Amino acid sequence: MSLSRSRQFFTFLLVCGAVVFGMVLAGGMQMTPTAQGGPASVSAPLNYSGSSFPDFADLAAAVDPAVVSIRSTKFDKEGGPRSGNPFDFFLQPRPKRGAPQEEEPSEPRRSEAGGSGFVVSEDGLIVTNFHVIRGASEITVTLEEREFKAEVRGTDPSTDLALLKINAGHPLTYLRLGDSDALRVGEWVIAVGSPLDLSHSVTVGVVSAKGRAIGINDISFENFIQTDAAINFGNSGGPLLNVRGEVVGINTAINYEAENIGFAVPANTLKSILPQLRDTGKVRRGYLGINIRNLDWKAAQAYGLPTTEGAVVAQVLPGKPADKAGIHAEDIILKVDDRKVKTTRDLIDYVSSQGPTATVNLEVLREGKKMTLKVKLEEREAPNEGDTTPAKEGEEGGIDWLGLRYQDLSPSSREGHGLPDDLKGVLVTNVAATSPLYEEGLRNNDSIYVITAVNGQPVSSVAEFEKVVKKASSGSRLRLYIRTFSGRGEESGPILAYPSVP
Repeated sequence: MSLSRSRQFFTFLLVCGAVVFGMVLAGGMQMTPTAQGGPASVSAPLNYSGSSFPDFADLAAAVDPAVVSIRSTKFDKEGGPRSGNPFDFFLQPRPKRGAPQEEEPSEPRRSEAGGSGFVVSEDGLIVTNFHVIRGASEITVTLEEREFKAEVRGTDPSTDLALLKINAGHPLTYLRLGDSDALRVGEWVIAVGSPLDLSHSVTVGVVSAKGRAIGINDISFENFIQTDAAINFGNSGGPLLNVRGEVVGINTAINYEAENIGFAVPANTLKSILPQLRDTGKVRRGYLGINIRNLDWKAAQAYGLPTTEGAVVAQVLPGKPADKAGIHAEDIILKVDDRKVKTTRDLIDYVSSQGPTATVNLEVLREGKKMTLKVKLEEREAPNEGDTTPAKEGEEGGIDWLGLRYQDLSPSSREGHGLPDDLKGVLVTNVAATSPLYEEGLRNNDSIYVITAVNGQPVSSVAEFEKVVKKASSGSRLRLYIRTFSGRGEESGPILAYPSVP
């Protein structure tokens, strides 16, 4: 090969190498144009393998057409104090002590509140929070810069969910509901909504925890997803999405005093009630008439169980289905219709889904013996809550290591506290700060505590109570069943305590 040809060949190789290197460099810096297709359909999951960092920009663009802003307007016929809102602690700052209170006008007034929502069907069904539209005289939905008057299709205050309907005149882009049970703590999530009237705002974070109960609505159905994706005023009702564009939660509340602690109703909760909201406008649930608790390791030890699986019956409401079927306090529910009950959530969700006319079989463990009881369900009603007022009693007896002072129930103590005439037990008069029951929830506050059973044995006097306690061997755990009342005699949930005997 001549020198001239060699130089030409070498020059050709250099040019080819430079072109290849330039393409690689440009691609790595995202300088090369990408193929442009149609907008991603959010009625099907977006492509994400989990092996690379998610493209939040593509995700935000895909879901944007299905996220709405909601304005609810209320016209009060008469002025007066505003009703209390259980979400105040989570959705707005609390006034400082001593700060002057805003005077309420005496004339009729108009009030507005904002929130978010998302489309779940092409015919215009929209999901939001119940507290966003509660008491509204009219509701306006803004979707892609168009405003629509919305009708309320259904509400469920117990889960703080509501279903709206708009008529857009054409099929709408909608979001698909994902499997919230499959979420893992630490998984990426994205919140979209209209915080502070800033529509279509996007925040990103992770799932911080699951199964949270924060006490802002019916505690039986609270099963919140906790996230650090920023949620602010106006985000309520908007979607919490996974990296595939599926709705895994409905943004509901924040703790104003914290930083980036937000809560969302799981999408699976919405899935379970959506047909009823759409078809009947309300949710009818099966009801047992019991208060139940999860078993922790202390409770499992106290009942002689090898695991913490099961739900312990803390209270049986008189005249309700469980009472009629023979369920007792301190029964451990192991199965419902051959389904394992690992936690209270398993039992609550299954019984609720059966409806108010169904019959279920409960396998229970009572004092070491298993039995199956058939329960005909009723319809669940909203619980009543009473006020509390202080009440005190004298001291008559006590056990130092328990840190309790107590006395027999007398006619005067029953009358003074408004306690039922048929109530039997030992009245707790003082709880020391060092008491092992302090961490179990007993406090020197406005509540009235009556110990009615120890280790499954009913006690009706101080003598009976102390006799059972003294029989307990060192290192074992007592099982104390404690009924709780307000000063007006209104009963709240009982306390099950398992102090270790020294």
